[in-house]
Amino acid sequence: MHGAYRQRELVDRVGRYTVRVAIQHGHLQRIWPRILIESARSTDLLTRAAAAQLLNGPQSAIASMTAAALHGCTAVTGTEVHQLVPYCGTRRRRVGLIPHNGWLPPEDVVEHLGLRVVTPVRAATDLLCTVRARDAIAVIDQMLALHPVDLREDFRAQVRRRLTERPDARGTKRGARILELATGRAESPPESWLLLEVDALGFSAPKSNWPIFAINGREIYRLDLAWPEFLIALEYNGYAVHLDRELEDARRAEDLRRRGWIVLTATADDFADSRELERQLREAFRVRGYQRPC
Repeated sequence: MHGAYRQRELVDRVGRYTVRVAIQHGHLQRIWPRILIESARSTDLLTRAAAAQLLNGPQSAIASMTAAALHGCTAVTGTEVHQLVPYCGTRRRRVGLIPHNGWLPPEDVVEHLGLRVVTPVRAATDLLCTVRARDAIAVIDQMLALHPVDLREDFRAQVRRRLTERPDARGTKRGARILELATGRAESPPESWLLLEVDALGFSAPKSNWPIFAINGREIYRLDLAWPEFLIALEYNGYAVHLDRELEDARRAEDLRRRGWIVLTATADDFADSRELERQLREAFRVRGYQRPC
């Protein structure tokens, strides 16, 4: 299974000597008791997820952030494998493996890439309630983006319903709030985080990736966050993306200002201390004649 093997089954298939030599030469390594993986794929999440299924058996399912990653949502990365095991099942915790006991009805599991993985709806519901808010909104934005635009609200409605039905009500109120904030339009996790920060500061929800068009109808800019009714834009200035682009960014901001926009910039520092960001937003809305209630 994707470079993961039960040692006993591999010995039966190729012989004890062959397996021992492969381990000695470093071609195979023991990740957990009785489970071997190909050394060349030791950091491959899919291989490690397959090893987890071999360890805890077919009653379990890959879950949480690992399930989201296997479904194509990579906003939250990590080397640990999260696995859901029914309450009646045996939960084996190992280094790099985080098993969770919980309800696991058949309709919450799909076969994906040859593995038992919880559905995107189940993964989204659990993540909204259990991981930190930044991770949750980044993953939900990605999950929405994987759906065609006309089906995103159907996915949101399914997750919303599952939140109300969740046996463990902890985190469901916060999760519901994050679910409604997510748009599926963010193009990077920091853009999702910025939306969450703006909401936490008490400002109205902005539009994500708002397009700006030229007179001929051609799209010329796409704003990270925008309040088009006030002509206020908030751009995230990430170091990696904007390295060596200072002049281009400055020209873009100046052009937007000529078009009547107030352009604000947020950086990673604003996630640690948002007081300056709040001050700038307050001032921008004041200039537009809107006084945000204290």
